[in-house]
Amino acid sequence: MSRIDTRFAQLKSARRKALVPFVTAGDPSLDATVPVMHALVEAGADVIELGVPFSDPMADGPTIQRSSERAVARGVGIDYVMRCVREFRERDAQTPVVLMGYLTPVEIRGPAAFAKLAAEAGVDGILLVDLPPEEAAEFRDAFEAAGVALILLASPTSSATRVDMLRRLARGYLYYVSFAGVTGAADRLDAGAAGERLRAIRSGTDVPVVAGFGIKDAASAAAMAIDADGVVVGSALVSAIADATDPAAAARAFLAPLRAALDA
Repeated sequence: MSRIDTRFAQLKSARRKALVPFVTAGDPSLDATVPVMHALVEAGADVIELGVPFSDPMADGPTIQRSSERAVARGVGIDYVMRCVREFRERDAQTPVVLMGYLTPVEIRGPAAFAKLAAEAGVDGILLVDLPPEEAAEFRDAFEAAGVALILLASPTSSATRVDMLRRLARGYLYYVSFAGVTGAADRLDAGAAGERLRAIRSGTDVPVVAGFGIKDAASAAAMAIDADGVVVGSALVSAIADATDPAAAARAFLAPLRAALDA
């Protein structure tokens, strides 16, 4: 059983919701990434989504775009990202780590080589926002062979046919994008409408479904978690640590109230 499967089984048994924070590798500094990851776990993170900086992050809003741009300007690439995961694993062998990014860096290396590199570093899953599931067979097979889950995305515009396909192919967890748009647009979050959709998606699968996009604080996290197996928080966290003197402390302070709200 993978670390992701084990973690969600533990959460289900304890009747708790997953808290999945996203941070961009290499931002707000090269030295901050691993300490921030550990701080997030200390504050109650169940899974870490580590953003792989990319020059054209089309699915991301301004906050994560700028974060990615800053990291790219610092020279952050796949080697740095994998090095961070390996260093994180020196102290934490249990918390799942999922890389979130774009297809190009994987295509450059080839699916099998990238999957092997990720697995050896200690990565548990990879989410590629610009890889349509209809075109993902080669990647999915290569990742599964290496023991790495290909995390898939569902959205409010996903048809019933596509949702059925996603349920069938999903590994690790299914990421539900709570509205059609880019990350960080919290003013567009409608927990009621998203909840109805989440209930429909979850009713047909045993794979956990987590909700992301627009979750910015304890209240929005708790609202979205009612009908999801967990929530992802990204832009608000990235913003909270961007200018912090101590990014790890800022990450811990930001996430702790969300953990408390989910457990309440």
